[in-house]
Amino acid sequence: MLRMLSTLVGGLLVMIQSAQAAPNAASATVAVESPDKTIEVVFELRDGVPTYSVSRLGKPVVSSSTLGFRLRRGPALDSDFELAASTETSTDQTWTQPWGEQRLIRDHHNQLHIELVDKSGSSRRLEITFRVFNDGVGFRYHIPEQPGLDKVEIDDEVTEFALTGDHRAWWIPAYEPNRYEYRYTDSPLSKTFKVHTPITFETANRTYLSIHEAALTDFASMTLYRTQGTTYQADLVPWSDGVRVRGTAPMTSPWRMIQIADSPGGLIESNLILNLNEPCQLEDVSWIKPGKYVGIWWEMHLGKATWGSGPKHGATTENTRKYIDFAAKHGFDGVLVEGWNIGWDGDWIANGDKFRFAKPYPDYDLAGLADYARGRGVRLIGHHETAGGIENYERQLDEAFALCQKLGIRAVKSGYVAHGRNIKRTDENGKVHLEWHHGQYMVRHYRKVIETAARHHVMLNVHEPIKATGIRRTFPNMMTREGACGQEFNAWGGDLRNHPDHTTILPFTRLLGGPMDFTPGIFDLLFEGYQGNNRVSTTLAKQLALYVVLYSPLHMAADLPENYEARPEPFQFIKDVPTDWETTEVLNACIGDYVTIARKDRNSDDWYVGSITDEHAREHEVELSFLDPGRAYVAEIYRDADDADWDTNPYAITIESNPVTATTTLPLELAPGGGTAVRIRAAGDSAQ
Repeated sequence: MLRMLSTLVGGLLVMIQSAQAAPNAASATVAVESPDKTIEVVFELRDGVPTYSVSRLGKPVVSSSTLGFRLRRGPALDSDFELAASTETSTDQTWTQPWGEQRLIRDHHNQLHIELVDKSGSSRRLEITFRVFNDGVGFRYHIPEQPGLDKVEIDDEVTEFALTGDHRAWWIPAYEPNRYEYRYTDSPLSKTFKVHTPITFETANRTYLSIHEAALTDFASMTLYRTQGTTYQADLVPWSDGVRVRGTAPMTSPWRMIQIADSPGGLIESNLILNLNEPCQLEDVSWIKPGKYVGIWWEMHLGKATWGSGPKHGATTENTRKYIDFAAKHGFDGVLVEGWNIGWDGDWIANGDKFRFAKPYPDYDLAGLADYARGRGVRLIGHHETAGGIENYERQLDEAFALCQKLGIRAVKSGYVAHGRNIKRTDENGKVHLEWHHGQYMVRHYRKVIETAARHHVMLNVHEPIKATGIRRTFPNMMTREGACGQEFNAWGGDLRNHPDHTTILPFTRLLGGPMDFTPGIFDLLFEGYQGNNRVSTTLAKQLALYVVLYSPLHMAADLPENYEARPEPFQFIKDVPTDWETTEVLNACIGDYVTIARKDRNSDDWYVGSITDEHAREHEVELSFLDPGRAYVAEIYRDADDADWDTNPYAITIESNPVTATTTLPLELAPGGGTAVRIRAAGDSAQ
């Protein structure tokens, strides 16, 4: 049977097709293509075992790979199936992000929905949905309500990703103490073992792949382990008793996602992860505002101040007023203050149950400072460090966010500094269990915080987070997060310091999941007067370029105010650069070597370009064809000086203005460890 229906949705044509499979098909094959017919997914039952494969332009990308689950109780959901039905649908629609790298997002895909039943005639059922886009594939499982499965305990997910070669891979290890905070290893796929996602690959024929997941909601985080050769299997982070996922039927998994692109830039420009998430659940998003902030944070990492109380306490009323005045003078939206609340004294990492999220230290006038900030057109940004004390935090969640709402604090930075499997959970019998940072227990917690914050109109910037999987579409108050080695690693120095190539890898790995609060903008690159051998491994111009290259809707100017006031000319770029974009284009890229990105401001006609390199000098020529034809512009260029070098001369910067048009080819000369930042404004517009 074949049925076709055409409907008009939002002014766009949506084609819907469905086909009913013949019953008792223990071995069956069904295929679905991407709208442009370049990518094909083939679902096949092989003697009752569900499998899939992916090809692009007729060449295999993922060879035949198994699908399904094994349960702690009851028969497995990975074999002895027959195909009950398959349904194919097509969607082509455009939706608008309230903020992001791209305002308009096109969701164009073909979908194949598979219904499997136990071929022995029992009630066991499993459904699998594939969505095939021009830039990749997503698939997820649905366990329908059925007899004997009111309570579901997943022991293992047998999903495989049988890649077709020993591809070059960029990856970080899973199940290690520092969560996602490791520098990326560049190696053959065969040198990996257990890894976090996103993991990115370059094939021998220069096809670029990334495996990740989307819409992680009430499930364990998926890591991957290499079982043999070039095949990975999904490895769900377990509860303390070994169960991977707990729930009740009906139950739906996150999407397993494979991005596919011709170029590294194609991975960045893809909207696959957003399209695999549910639409926004918030009726009113007018209170959600991207912006830039400064704060009392970096000085603690330098040793100038402390989080805990005492003679060097950073979070004092007097110090906060200075930051508020600085923010107001230079047009910043917020002031982050860390160390303001009770709980920081002593070994705070080991004493997460001592934090109080509505009680400031005596030398910090929270209510008065909130009023003072609002009066100057600035808002305080709250800070909730939990040290992994989840139960303590959850007891105070409503009170803490209600206080933020009362005081006009519109954003909160949270933290979860706890190592590996060290999250304490108390069961109904009073027994304490230690859970992993990325298991289902913590996935549920992070979602609870997002929803609580949304009720109180508070935006979130989460450090030590669960990885980004596109949930910002559904809850756009989940603005940005850490989840990688950020700027703070440079303050710690030694082997912890980020190498010059680190930020040339992040856009193609960690940031494929979502925005990152990297905290760029360090101007005192050598920490003169504070620390000995520590430093930042970039030039000054590269610190500016990071505001364009590393996307975040909440960007921090992370250095001390006095360091910006000492260099007002380059500081102007940080003041100018927006954090909300109309569109984004990758102009050139080579993972781990260099990347150049152009973004158009959502609220003006300005374009911004950021280009960065690793430890090697680079020369690029980029065409400005993205500009409006026939229009005159001025390019304000912040580039490495001719003698700049991250190691020997990091402060050398040249600032110049040149007329440009859409026909201009702009030369970029990047010093070792360097970069270029460019603001392109229409001729005649204000330079400020």
